[in-house]
Amino acid sequence: MTLTKDMGIMEVVSNYPETVEVFINAGMGCLGCAAAHFENIEQGATAHGIDVDQLMEDLNAVVNKEA
Repeated sequence: MTLTKDMGIMEVVSNYPETVEVFINAGMGCLGCAAAHFENIEQGATAHGIDVDQLMEDLNAVVNKEA
């Protein structure tokens, strides 16, 4: 499975709960906020000044490790 930056934040968290730690460690600790329900990964990361490419690498590493 490959996660993409256009996937919804809550979609990813719901399907891959192991990604929560990656989001929090990257600086996106507001997974419960209203924006997380409609933003995609790129939008959320950009809003928090997070390197989107690095975040995607980290998220995919966790998802594929668990597979």
